Amino acid sequence: MNQTGSITLFQYWNRLRDGRPAPKRSEVEPADIKSLLADTFILERDTRGEAVFRLAGTRLCAIYGRELKGFSFPSLWREKDQRLVSRLVHGVFEQKSVLLLTYEGISRHQRSNNFELLVLPLDGGMESQRCIGAISTAEKPFWLGADPIVDALIDTVQVVDPDREPASLQSRPAISVPSLAPTEIEAPEPLPTLGHARRIRHLVVFDGGKEE
Repeated sequence: MNQTGSITLFQYWNRLRDGRPAPKRSEVEPADIKSLLADTFILERDTRGEAVFRLAGTRLCAIYGRELKGFSFPSLWREKDQRLVSRLVHGVFEQKSVLLLTYEGISRHQRSNNFELLVLPLDGGMESQRCIGAISTAEKPFWLGADPIVDALIDTVQVVDPDREPASLQSRPAISVPSLAPTEIEAPEPLPTLGHARRIRHLVVFDGGKEE
């Protein structure tokens, strides 16, 4: 975890949950993270179970050149990566894991910039599952916010159980993720049945979620 926005949001979320799998969504006070609001978002599940934006900060909407509310979260990535992103976010909803992802965003005019994405679970009950997250970038080129990001390439992925190693989230080495064509993606084993560290095709996943 390298970006200040990601670190600050994680630390706030970790204090709120106070040892629980996740804090209640009602405990999150926008005033407490007002410096992050432009870069934060809330995800919920639609009637199909797909992660969609419930809310998105003004800077995120400017970066993508549209109001993100109601849009599919996996749709930010190119089609061949959307299935992977869906599965990763599903783990945040269902297993209360922490997702940290870096990616290259490509603009309409083929400019590029690197981003860091953090997604954290919230406890809203089975009928109202939510996640809170942030998208941060170290570089802010002049065109960012004027030339919309229209494509994204996943660089690295980490899925971490914060109960096991919360202190290492800022320093854990990331796992490089090469792109796969849609026909190459196979269903992974259910996460709760796997060991301490395991490989799913090209992705190494660290223990996350809760044991049955």
